Amino acid sequence: MFDTRELGRRPGAMKRLSRTVEAPKDLGIDGVIGVPEKAPLVLDLRLESVMEGVLVTGTARATAEGECVRCLEPLTLEVEADFQEMFSYPDADDRNRGSADPVDDAEDDEDRYFLEDGLFDLEPVLRDAVVLALPLQPVCKETCAGLCSECGIRLDENPGHHHDAVDIRWAALQGLAETVQDGEKDNMGGAEPGVDEKQEK
Repeated sequence: MFDTRELGRRPGAMKRLSRTVEAPKDLGIDGVIGVPEKAPLVLDLRLESVMEGVLVTGTARATAEGECVRCLEPLTLEVEADFQEMFSYPDADDRNRGSADPVDDAEDDEDRYFLEDGLFDLEPVLRDAVVLALPLQPVCKETCAGLCSECGIRLDENPGHHHDAVDIRWAALQGLAETVQDGEKDNMGGAEPGVDEKQEK
């Protein structure tokens, strides 16, 4: 929780602060990459008092851990996420509401954040910002060649690695070719005695 009471409710008042907090649980893309729980999360924030509430602008920095989608090796990645969010005063909504439709107001409230006794919780905003800053397909390096699809060997460590694979579309013809070759050998072997017999007669 962050305190905005020092700002008062004077529009134009501003406060900067830096803080290191522990990363919350499940801050990332499950099974792909994320910031480990309780890892340091460095925040640089600017709090600005406006008519409706407090505008929070900031940057979050952390180290994410995961594995390369190509070679499955562990990797770490420095993440930097920018965010900006308005935290409204609870009574600001009453002043601006007027004769608005209550159903619309309920829908709007779901997308808004409110100050509670001058305090605001930054976790949902941080979660959205950091997760969006993470790559959906992290790689250990852009040139990672990945793994061999046949045997799973790491191709970066074995650049000349390959398999002599037969195209399945030609497999039937490959078998036919071997049969023809074997048949030719049999015919050749049987022809020679026949010739010899004719010569003897």
